[in-house]
Amino acid sequence: MPLLLSTLLLWPALAPAAQKVTVPVDVGVGPAVFMFFGPVFEDQPIHTGLKLSVDAVLDKEWLRKNQRVIPNRYRKQATKVEEIRVSPSIFIPDSFIISPKYRDTGMYGITFKPLGLGLPLSSSPVRFTVGAGLVLSYAYIFSDTLPDTHFLRPGAEVGADLEFQLAKSFLISVGWESTFYVPQELGGLGLPDKLGDGIFHVGQAYLQFHFRFPYSTRL
Repeated sequence: MPLLLSTLLLWPALAPAAQKVTVPVDVGVGPAVFMFFGPVFEDQPIHTGLKLSVDAVLDKEWLRKNQRVIPNRYRKQATKVEEIRVSPSIFIPDSFIISPKYRDTGMYGITFKPLGLGLPLSSSPVRFTVGAGLVLSYAYIFSDTLPDTHFLRPGAEVGADLEFQLAKSFLISVGWESTFYVPQELGGLGLPDKLGDGIFHVGQAYLQFHFRFPYSTRL
């Protein structure tokens, strides 16, 4: 599977002539809640935002119909793969924090996920996936009770996603992600004196509405 995926990603650069194909693209967007465990959570447990995803979905049917774009040596492997999802760019945000101050603390931020891997444990119409990835997050935290903070940290994320296919072009998913960051103190960019005095763990629960549509490209 990883070898096949790598080959598909590299194939456009290796192929002698690009071929035009139609790829199903899945765009997912929906509300998310963030929990910054530690002093921020104690001050205000819930912060709001959006979860975003954009993926090309190469399912078993697509791989079977488009074997011509797969190198000969990997075509047999492709018949054993249920689905491959590929994000077209690492610069597409994974989530946005949009949380005005409704009690004492508010924040605005953005997270990118340059590397993510998912392992489906079931297939459509109900698809359960566990995953992990590397992220980079920035959030501006402003508060009446805590020091204003520019949170900027890399992190490692683990999570689970449950997806329901209601129609060929419309799906709904719910999920949870826990991200563990290099700890950061409040009010600065350094390490906290105690782990519990800073920010190191952020939980995210989300609901996404997915819309799928065909997109023609050269592969």
